[in-house]
Amino acid sequence: MQLIGMMDSPFVRRVAVSMAVLDMPFEHRSVSVFRHFDQFRHINPTVKAPTFIDDDGTQLIDSTLILDYLDQRVAPQARLLPQDVPARRRALHLIGFALAACEKTVQLVYEQTLRPQEKQHAPWLERVQTQLTSAYDTLEGDVTKLGSGPWLCGDRLMQPDITVAVAWRFTQHILPGAVDPGRYPALAALSARAEALPAFLGAPLE
Repeated sequence: MQLIGMMDSPFVRRVAVSMAVLDMPFEHRSVSVFRHFDQFRHINPTVKAPTFIDDDGTQLIDSTLILDYLDQRVAPQARLLPQDVPARRRALHLIGFALAACEKTVQLVYEQTLRPQEKQHAPWLERVQTQLTSAYDTLEGDVTKLGSGPWLCGDRLMQPDITVAVAWRFTQHILPGAVDPGRYPALAALSARAEALPAFLGAPLE
C-alpha cells in the first residue's frame, strides 16, 4: 500500500496516523501537489492529496473515503469508528467539525500566501476566520463535555481523536496566532496527548 502526499496536509496526516494505529504498513511518498505537480499528475491526474494506492493498484482519493475503506479491512473491535449508531453519530459530528477547521485553515493560508495582497478581500477573510473560530469553539465545547475518559470515544484512541488532534496541530503550525490556544485548553490538552503517541511521532508534520 502507498500513501501519496505531504504530511503538512492534515488530510494526508490523518490517514498516515490512522494506518499506524491500525498496524497497516505502507510506503509513504512525499510528493507535493505544488512543487511536484507534474510528478503527482503522473500518479493521479487530479493531483489530489492524499492519494492511496492499494496493493492491486486501485487508487482511492479523499481521506474520509480512504479511511472508510481501511476501517473495513480490520476486525470490528479494531475499527477507528464506533459501530454503535449513537456513538458513531457523535464521532462523525466531531470529525466533521475538525475537517471544517482544516478546510478553513487551508482557505486562509491560500488567501494570505498565494493571492497578492491587493487582491485579497478583507470581508471574505473575516468570514473564513469566523468559520474557523466557530469550528474550534464547537469542538472545545464537545471535548470539554466528553472529558471524563482518556479519549473522546472511550478508553482507546479512535478516529475523532486522530482527526481533531491533527486539525488542531495543523492550524497551530501553519497559522500561528490565528487561534489562541489559551482559549481552547481541552483541545490543546487532547492534541498534546495524541502528539506524544508513536503513531503521531511516526508521521511528523513536515
